[in-house]
This record gives sequence, structure tokens and C-alpha cells, in this order.
Amino acid sequence: MAKTNRPRRSMLYMPGANTRALDKARGLAADALILDLEDSCAPDAKEAARANVVAALAEGGYGNRELIMRVNALTTPWGHADLVAAAKSGADGVLIPKVEGAEGVRQAEAVLRDAGAPDDLKLWVMMETPLAILRAEEVAGATPRMAGLVLGTSDLAKDLHCAHTPERLPFLASLSLCVLAGRAFDLAIMDGVHLDLDDAEGFARVCRQGAELGMDGKTLIHPKQLDAANEAFGPSADDLAQAHKIIAAYDAAMAEGKGVVVVNGKLVENLHVVGARRMLDMAEQIKALG
Repeated sequence: MAKTNRPRRSMLYMPGANTRALDKARGLAADALILDLEDSCAPDAKEAARANVVAALAEGGYGNRELIMRVNALTTPWGHADLVAAAKSGADGVLIPKVEGAEGVRQAEAVLRDAGAPDDLKLWVMMETPLAILRAEEVAGATPRMAGLVLGTSDLAKDLHCAHTPERLPFLASLSLCVLAGRAFDLAIMDGVHLDLDDAEGFARVCRQGAELGMDGKTLIHPKQLDAANEAFGPSADDLAQAHKIIAAYDAAMAEGKGVVVVNGKLVENLHVVGARRMLDMAEQIKALG
């Protein structure tokens, strides 16, 4: 897990214009929520959505879920006011769309800073254009406020003129570039949404693929997708049992002054121990989410 060391198996978009959805989100099994002012809100609902999200954050009741406000781009009529509102909203992070380089990140940061944003308000960036992908390293290192990259595969597909295939082969280069950039700067990496809500098998498959590629979790468009995402990106009972076994064997070997540790016939190195401890910590944090 990256930077803030918390679970992000599932990150659910919630439309800011829908107050019922914002209220329902308080009881959903999502690790994180994106309270959305952008794509899910029609132009004539943008200002109402902003007010709804600010009010929902002020009311609270979301427990330990990570709360991220997705604003409109600074190039739109609503972007500046969104950032000003987000600055003191109490959100954990602000998700910036339509960024194509470090300068766009820093412009948004400057607005937040001038509006009185606390130092611990994090920035997230949508990676949804070819230029953003090609500049992934630049974007990831734009500011110490950066916390994560979110793949916008729907917009990316449009710009790439590519198809949404079951194997997602057209996206593999983009996904991997973002994983590389994110890991280089210790950021979280969130996979893009799966649009077919009736394709449970396909959704489970792309979740497994995302986890194999190194993603921290999946962005979601409907609560029915939560269970599969949480399962794919979270540790299983077997994973946790193996982690306990690795740590116990390593600690015992160190206490005896041994330089070699073997578990189930496989050599255990320090990186395996670090991974095992991280997995157990993640399991404890998932429990705390309730």
C-alpha cells in the first residue's frame, strides 16, 4: 500500500447531485468514496452538487472511509469554485481531472493553498488522456501533496481509438506506465471503472488482472461491484496464514542467528517479510473500516 498505508480495494464514485446516494454511501462496504462533481453531474446541477457534497462532508458519518472530492477542471466555469470549496471541506483528498502534466497539478494546488487548504489535504489525478499517460512520471512527482493516480480508461479509450476488449490489451501499456510512475513516487494506483454492470464474470476477471498488474484497487460505478473488488484486492485467509508463517519463520531464524529462512520449500528474503507485514497491517485496517 502506498503513502498513507490504508486499504483502497474499492473506490466508489458517488454523484454529488444525488443526496440520497451521498447518504446511502455512509453504509456501503467501500474503502474509499469519490464524491463526484464532474462526469456524473449535468452542467445545470454542478453548483447544487458542490453544495450537497460540502454539506455531506460537514455532516460526516462516513466512518473511516477515505473521502475524495472529484472537482471539475480549472478550464471549466466550475473548477475554481470547486477547488475553493474543497479546500476546507474536510475531504481527505481532491481528485483533479483532465490533467496532462505537472503544471496542471500545481495550478490546482495553488488554488487550494490560497483558499486555506490544510497541509494534509492530498491530491489525486485522473490519468485519462494519452499525454497524461506519457507524462505519468512528471505528474506523479508534481508535488508532495500527490497521493494517487486514478485510471480513466473510458476517456482514454476514446482518445486512443481503441476497443474495450475482455483482456484489455489496448490498455496494458497505459496501466503499466501508471503503476511504474506511482510506485516510483510511493503513490496509490487505482484501476479504471468497468461499465457493464451485468458482466459479473468479466468484472471479476479485470479485478484479478488489475491486482496482478500491481494496482491497489478498483474504481467502481455501482455498489453491486463492491464485493468482487474487495475480494480481488484484499488478502485471502490463505494469504494471511502464509504471511503469519513467513514472519514466524523469519523471526525464529533471526533469533537463532541463521542467515537462511525456508518456508514451504521456498527461500524467504527480507522483501517477503516486508510484504507479509504489510498484508497483515492491511487486514487490520480493513477490520477498522467496519
